Amino acid sequence: MKRMIVACLLSLCCTTPSFAVEEGPRIEIPVKLKTADVVFNMDHLAFEGSVPTGINYMRLISATMKADGTKGQLIAIFHGDAAYMTLNDASYNANRHVTTGNPYKGMIQQLQQEGVQIEECVNSMRANHWVNEQLLPGVKVNGGAILRIVELEQQGYIQIQP
Repeated sequence: MKRMIVACLLSLCCTTPSFAVEEGPRIEIPVKLKTADVVFNMDHLAFEGSVPTGINYMRLISATMKADGTKGQLIAIFHGDAAYMTLNDASYNANRHVTTGNPYKGMIQQLQQEGVQIEECVNSMRANHWVNEQLLPGVKVNGGAILRIVELEQQGYIQIQP
């Protein structure tokens, strides 16, 4: 929300007079990675509209890596307050007290098709009394989110906590 307010204020303060030739931004420091191994720590709720910020970042980074030919792996680890995002429709409905099904299902499935590995924390599952069959297809259960993130960082992954 703060980002949106700042962006609106900047656009009001920095508008170009109508007689000036408008140009797009000029990139002064190009960024093109050869490799990128990234772990997304999906432990809290942060949204851009109705889309979780982390899922949005995953989509953007995945698309950029594909366009640039960047080698590497993206792994998303859901736990804590965001753990419910990996539930199948029936379990999502029961957990969130709705009848809509999991609104993140399509986004997660798309990320999986793009090669993003989606993981759920066993400790979050235990705390919520969930079993593997309640997760979306292809979601892997890890032995604990925090230690899994430490393990991946020791393997050279960079952590993003959106």
